[in-house]
Amino acid sequence: MMVQAPSQQSLVLETLAHVPSLAHAVYGGIQDELKSRLEHHQLMAGWSKRRAHFSADLEASLSRLLNLAAEGKDPLARDRQVIHSDSLSLSLVDENQALKDVAIAHVITTIEDSTRAELHQLGNFFGALRGIARPLKSDNPLRAAVFAHALSRAIEGVDLDADGRYKLMRIAALPLARQLQPIFTLLCRELRQAQLSGMLQSHGSAVKESDLRMRQFKALNQNPQAPNTTLDEVALLLDAVTRPHQLDEVVSPRLGPGAPGSAKGGDLLSRLYDQILADTSLQPQLKVLMGRLQVAIVRLSRLDVTLLKRQDHPTWLLLNRIAAHGAGYRNADDPGLLAFLQLVDRSIQPLIAAEQPAASQFKQALVEVERYIREQAEQHSQPSTGALERLDREQQRQEWQRLLREQLQHQLDDANAGKLMRRFLLGPWVEVIAQAMVQFGRESEQAALYVDLVDGLLHSVQPHADDVARQRLRARLPQLVQSLEQGMDSISLPPLQRQAFMNELMRQHGRVLRGLPADETVATDSAPRRPALTPEEVLQQLLAERESQLPSRWAHERVDRGQLPTVPIGLFADERSPDAKVALQQWINGMEIGNWYHLFIKSEWVTAQIAWISDSGQLFLFVSQLPDDRHSLTRGALEQLVVNGLITMLEPEPLLQRAIGTLMQDLEQQR
Repeated sequence: MMVQAPSQQSLVLETLAHVPSLAHAVYGGIQDELKSRLEHHQLMAGWSKRRAHFSADLEASLSRLLNLAAEGKDPLARDRQVIHSDSLSLSLVDENQALKDVAIAHVITTIEDSTRAELHQLGNFFGALRGIARPLKSDNPLRAAVFAHALSRAIEGVDLDADGRYKLMRIAALPLARQLQPIFTLLCRELRQAQLSGMLQSHGSAVKESDLRMRQFKALNQNPQAPNTTLDEVALLLDAVTRPHQLDEVVSPRLGPGAPGSAKGGDLLSRLYDQILADTSLQPQLKVLMGRLQVAIVRLSRLDVTLLKRQDHPTWLLLNRIAAHGAGYRNADDPGLLAFLQLVDRSIQPLIAAEQPAASQFKQALVEVERYIREQAEQHSQPSTGALERLDREQQRQEWQRLLREQLQHQLDDANAGKLMRRFLLGPWVEVIAQAMVQFGRESEQAALYVDLVDGLLHSVQPHADDVARQRLRARLPQLVQSLEQGMDSISLPPLQRQAFMNELMRQHGRVLRGLPADETVATDSAPRRPALTPEEVLQQLLAERESQLPSRWAHERVDRGQLPTVPIGLFADERSPDAKVALQQWINGMEIGNWYHLFIKSEWVTAQIAWISDSGQLFLFVSQLPDDRHSLTRGALEQLVVNGLITMLEPEPLLQRAIGTLMQDLEQQR
């Protein structure tokens, strides 16, 4: 009897059969870890409430994803929604979401470290089934991310805050990885028994990283000083390698080794440019344009003595910028890339046509390229400009409320306002003003109207000496009340709280219009005192005060950055270190519109370009190659990604520096 060959469906279904035991084992691993370490005692309360359901939740979450994979679908596919400029539908990635992403990334890394060989073989098999010469991680329906996402969804049901879920995810990562290792090993054994070893080991070998790319990697890792290598050092090494032993000097003493215009200078430029054009990360179309530009650079080197002395020469900056922007496009026929190629072609034409090009011409071309990149990135942000500006103002809501309360405190101290008036103005009305600032802008007409209304409201309950003044007040009251109602509507003030204030205000206005003080308690010492509040009235006041102090929904979603745990990464490792804090802020402040980044966001790796940075520097918009795929991040979220190594510039090493690194390695080998 013939044994049916393994398929994606059969392997996924076999994995599904192990899900119940896997979920139970992960539950046991969490239990053991929580009980064995005292530092986890804060997690026990939330975990205990839901632990009886955890295994079922994890099993259900995994089963749903794996069933999608068995049907040939991507289990982690997500819907892309068009963002409309007239709404706040643009999602905000805050510290909560960033912390969740950090936890998922940790689980993925733990699984991959434990099952790297098995995942590689399974990935090759699934890639071969689909006819993919070089499979990506996303081609594997059993990749680590699938199990990390399932675990995250199961832990979302646990009654813990973002920090607690983060810690619980890290605890669960190791038992999950340990359970997956024998499952993946079994699947790979079955594939080998089916005589599919070739698909497991050699598939994809036809398309390998080039020797140059490997040399670039080694140059950056084996020689830590390579990124700081100067052109002068390259010239000296080139001179040492190529100088004939029988000659002490073959170039003019006036020019010196490697100087422009000398034989060695021409050799250095030629070799350096060969490395640039051989760079595998450079788009082929850009290589063609840079190849055409080489003749202009050679002409410039004959006159400009700084070309091979300064790495910040406009010529090299132009090449670096072109290469870095081109790296953001995966597809050669991407409309954005084609438009960029046309711009570069137009910008370098005057350089190629010039018999004696000058550095200033290269600088002008650089300015044109920089302006184009920035303008294109800003155009991508336009559909979300209104939403982004409002989201940015949301980040400042609490600070604005604090400042408003401080200002009103001083104003009310001098106004001798009653307790209810103080409570209303310092509570709900501060929220009304802040809401107008968020919705329409800090200097908007609506916000100014609500600020000015404070003066009008306080004046309306002051004694009015004569009938003329009282008649003027009577004429102003309808507009005053209408503005108050409009403001209370803007924050959806609860009806009971609203009615209590308006009734009291109406009573005070009635007294003022009769020539009496607004509050009878200050009329005369012999005036009858207000009756004591009933228990029901006391309770209503307490509820009203509580409602007035509730912050906006945005405040509930924020997380104290100081409480966020981090994984030590390089210079940013120690949050208490002043140097680490400075380095972190400098890294973020160095981000520029138009730059491309690779970042882990909303539980997946994406390549996206910065299209907008708020004036406050607290909000960033990233847009991927699909214009509708956009992500707004708070500064706190970015800090979490940087500290945990989950964001990097797409081209961290400039094109010139990579060329220098590989050239230095070649020359070292020739010595």
